[in-house]
Amino acid sequence: MEPIGLVERLGRWSSGRGALYLLLAARIRTLIDDGELPPGTLLPPDRVLATALSVGRSTVVAAYDLLAAEGRIVRRQGSGTRVAGPDAGAPRPTTEAPGFLHLLEPRDGVIMLACAAPDAPPPELVDAYARILPDLAGIAGDIGYHPIGHPVLRQAIADRYRSRGLPTSPDQILVTTGGQQALTLLARTLVRPGDRVLVQAPTYFGALEAFRAEGAVPVTSSMAGVAAVYGITAFRNPTGEVVPEPARRRTARSAAAAGVPLIDDEVLCDLGFPGVEAPPMAVHSADVITVGSLSKVVWGGLRVGWVRASAGMVARLARMRTVMDLGGNVPAQLAAAALLPALDALVARSAVRRKAQHDHLRSELGRLLPSWEVPAVPGGQTLWVRLPSGDGGSFTQVALRHGVAVLPGAGLDAGGGSGDRLRVQFMASAEELGEAVRRLAGAWEEYEARPSREPFPPVMAV
Repeated sequence: MEPIGLVERLGRWSSGRGALYLLLAARIRTLIDDGELPPGTLLPPDRVLATALSVGRSTVVAAYDLLAAEGRIVRRQGSGTRVAGPDAGAPRPTTEAPGFLHLLEPRDGVIMLACAAPDAPPPELVDAYARILPDLAGIAGDIGYHPIGHPVLRQAIADRYRSRGLPTSPDQILVTTGGQQALTLLARTLVRPGDRVLVQAPTYFGALEAFRAEGAVPVTSSMAGVAAVYGITAFRNPTGEVVPEPARRRTARSAAAAGVPLIDDEVLCDLGFPGVEAPPMAVHSADVITVGSLSKVVWGGLRVGWVRASAGMVARLARMRTVMDLGGNVPAQLAAAALLPALDALVARSAVRRKAQHDHLRSELGRLLPSWEVPAVPGGQTLWVRLPSGDGGSFTQVALRHGVAVLPGAGLDAGGGSGDRLRVQFMASAEELGEAVRRLAGAWEEYEARPSREPFPPVMAV
């Protein structure tokens, strides 16, 4: 097992009460008992894991000794530390992405600057649900299964694309349970084990997870020989950048000429700051597959996303989707359809608020952590921070012990870079952002004072 894999599976292991070695042993014990670390799994050496977790070696040794005394692990000189029991073979992997694993943790007082989305449903959404109740009450002769999506919502999404200058018919729209399901369906449909997928570096960790779950290999260098291309051109996650129009046009036309499917993730396309817009990449090629969602601009709890593609591709995706869930939540889809005509007003209000949050977080970071490099962005929900020393992976462990969660950059970069980066979201209140920066400053003071801050080897198997 690679050290980074175990570290990320440990999640917020250190945010509880008690000695660190007891907290570490408790989380490893849970992973063993849940089958995430099956019998025979080789665990990282003491020093390697200690460096990755930014703790002293004695903490790891004490945790391992406790688990060994319980019979859960076996430590042998020369053969390392393994989970007790006969080798059961590699289990089907689950996610190691911290951005996903944080969502599975209980609320524990940690300020979450790792997961970005609005933290409350807006009044427009509440109003939309109220307005669709008569329609819901009047449904008859409809069993409620719509694997392609409810016709009313498919029409509303097509209308919105047309308003953006992109002629679209409802049969080009597949409604999904959020943007992540859209990416999962596309990965399952477009790639096979061993295929290469061209991605940006860095990029959205959920897309990397979706492709890797199908056995594909994300690459960052060339379109030659790839099975698909995935990109975020508007307010890119995590950097917040907008890909210039000439580069969009060049990529779309190159993919079309090579016959390679091109996925443009537009989940963030409505998140520009006031006066900043980004046209859809699909205007440059009819072959572009577009992914959209309402989770980032409206609310994460509104699990409504979609794919815009050719009618043939939509039909193929729908057949794949029926195996997963037979279709999405109909009341949510009706509410989304009622909300879409009012989305521009919500987007405009959100842009002003997010710009203020962005400015406030940058100001606080500049005041308390002036050595950090924090570029301004034109939109989105996150800042892409460069640390002056050390690495993001080990620093995030110290930050967790100070009660704040941020994402290390290495896990977002399929090219093996961004080790000195952090992704920090700015969607919280001014008070919470201020408190988070104070905690980060305390964590950084502790981190800088450590006698050794050697980054753990991100690809070394042990």
